[in-house]
Amino acid sequence: MKRDIFDQISPLDHRYYKSNQELMDKVSSYFSENAAVHYQLRVETALAQGLEEAGICPIGTAAEIEKACAAIDPDAVYQEEERTHHNIRALTNCIAQRVSESFRPYIHLTATSVDILDTANALRFRDAYHELLRPMLLALEQELIDLARREKDTVQIGRTHGQHAVPITFGFAVAEYVARLGERITYLDHGVAQLKGKMAGAVGAYNASALIIDNPEAFEKNVLAKLGLQPATHSTQIVAPEFLLDYLHGIVSAFGVLANLADDFRNLQRSEIAEISEAFSATQVGSSTMPHKRNPWNFEHIKSLWKSFAPRIMTAYMDQISEHQRDLTNSASGRFAPELVTGFILALDRTTRVLRKMTVDSDQMRANAQQSSERFVAEPLYICLAAAGHPNAHEAVRKMTLEADQKGQSLKEIVQQEPTLTKYLGTISKRGSDALENPLDYLGIASQKTETVCAYWEEQLYHRN
Repeated sequence: MKRDIFDQISPLDHRYYKSNQELMDKVSSYFSENAAVHYQLRVETALAQGLEEAGICPIGTAAEIEKACAAIDPDAVYQEEERTHHNIRALTNCIAQRVSESFRPYIHLTATSVDILDTANALRFRDAYHELLRPMLLALEQELIDLARREKDTVQIGRTHGQHAVPITFGFAVAEYVARLGERITYLDHGVAQLKGKMAGAVGAYNASALIIDNPEAFEKNVLAKLGLQPATHSTQIVAPEFLLDYLHGIVSAFGVLANLADDFRNLQRSEIAEISEAFSATQVGSSTMPHKRNPWNFEHIKSLWKSFAPRIMTAYMDQISEHQRDLTNSASGRFAPELVTGFILALDRTTRVLRKMTVDSDQMRANAQQSSERFVAEPLYICLAAAGHPNAHEAVRKMTLEADQKGQSLKEIVQQEPTLTKYLGTISKRGSDALENPLDYLGIASQKTETVCAYWEEQLYHRN
């Protein structure tokens, strides 16, 4: 009987993935328990092929084992595990039930359970990245690049410590996330390429394979090559945990980039700022009691997912520790690692979709910047005076800003009343004069830098072979 999704315990199932069945099906093909068992069967098939090529088992053994593996229902493995209380022995028993008696001795021969488990995990995390995660990351990166370019000349006030600073452009602000996400994709590319498998036996010393194979290291390399993996330089009963840890760290740090973007864009939707807005459908409700509300709930949701899943990286770090050649203290905790990736995929999908429909109010951005133009002109004034030779320009301008506040005048008016500045102001360059006359044009190279960043990451991620 099919279990009602609302009887599931995890919110991942009934709350978040139910509304996106297509994405759930894709994620399940890597991170469900069905997928885990099927990946383990792929490793058992590669092992049989390696044994046959090494002359250990009769010709035809690998083909029959492969056929049996393709026919196994993960539910059968779980039923067998109820009897054996051992997951991999249950798996191999299910294979044995489906092959000729003469081929049964070669099932799982020379391998220990974790040869299968760790190699299968490396496979599914790798495949999930190349076939699902990386394309999604590239799609989001492209959305950010497109947004940055569209808004590269849109004036926005820069904010530090929650206060108005000096102006930038909105495209420049977005380019920050183009660069940060691009760096994370590059990091993950490297981390995924380093995922390793093993076929080295119970303690990693090739005790079993060395009994019947002349070169057990070459045998291991051949088996893993069939799966597109390489062995580490050293294994115990387990693959060294740092390879998967680096991958998960890449996921969590990329998750943090999404959370930071979401937090920035959530704040830009505050009523008193109102520079961007999420799409709001005709039937959507913002509050159960305030009909007028239009909440930035998508960006809030992304940050909330990050809060839930980011701390799980600490469990991955704790799973680095395994006594001697292996203990089982990571047996339960390690099973939850796929959920960390699954949560990230949710946030990644949500971020991309909400950006595609987000609107930018360039007039409001300019108006907000204009509010502070009489104040942030202090920086170009200080720089111009210092460049003109004023011996204590920063302090002089600081005092004038205080005087302007006290008198209720603009900084420009105070400057005009200060005769000691005349000789310095007369030598200011045209660029300096323009910045003082038109503070909203005091943008440095924000627009050019935006284009440089976008072009760089397009080249790195989309056009390099």
